[in-house]
Amino acid sequence: MPGLIFGGRVVESTGRGIDASVPGYRSPVRTLTLAITASAASALLVGCGAATPRTEPHADAPHRAAPLALSQHRPTHATCSDLRPSPERAYAAVVLRPTTTRGSTRLLPRDANGYRTVLGVLDARVGPRCRPLLLHVQLPGPPNGRAGWIEPAAVRVYPVADRIVVDLSSRTLVAYHGRRPRLRARVAVGTPQTPTPVGSYIVNERWLLDNPNGAFGIAALGISAHSDVLHYWLQGGPIALHGTNEPWTIGRAASHGCIRLLNADMRRLLPLAPAGTPVLVKR
Repeated sequence: MPGLIFGGRVVESTGRGIDASVPGYRSPVRTLTLAITASAASALLVGCGAATPRTEPHADAPHRAAPLALSQHRPTHATCSDLRPSPERAYAAVVLRPTTTRGSTRLLPRDANGYRTVLGVLDARVGPRCRPLLLHVQLPGPPNGRAGWIEPAAVRVYPVADRIVVDLSSRTLVAYHGRRPRLRARVAVGTPQTPTPVGSYIVNERWLLDNPNGAFGIAALGISAHSDVLHYWLQGGPIALHGTNEPWTIGRAASHGCIRLLNADMRRLLPLAPAGTPVLVKR
């Protein structure tokens, strides 16, 4: 599954609404140990930073899984057309139990990093009274752009009014709530040799960093994108939006594919991007 890889121990905070209501939820705060090797953590940092695996600082910096940060909503019941994403609203789904797509892709309630598995909903196949029979969702993992059909009973669907647009040409990021811009920021993007992949993705992991001087800055948002060129890296070269300890790189093509923000901008972006937020990366 795509997303950010960190070594060491993770303390997972609970989200609002959906996270506490899914089957199997046990306590407000629980400790989750990720058996990630140092080399695996370094492999991701190469994808997001400019250093080599052996010189990237703070590869195992203390970190915590941020809540899903969903607003209070009842489970969504589809009408005949309302699950298709639009500028005002999109839909995402949290996997509740193991399931398999019609194309035989296995989906589990938690991804390879221990975070809740979140999918972007693209459409629904409906029956009488517009009851959803199948959901068309973005699938995690490389290559980018995969999609499949899953059973609605295996997930819980919720609306997302937020979205993020990254323009690689102008090296800017705009975070919206509906059609209203909430944040505009300059960013660093991938180099010509390791470009940031264009396409439509979602935020699928949210991490808080205890050391703001580390390579990821104060926080990181894993998205469902993977590098188009770094296929041999762990998990296919996952892409993220994150802070930085190299603020002079902002506005430049400086990373191995990840999108860097100033820590002050990342602090503002985090509450504007709950899990499932659509992320459009364009040229």
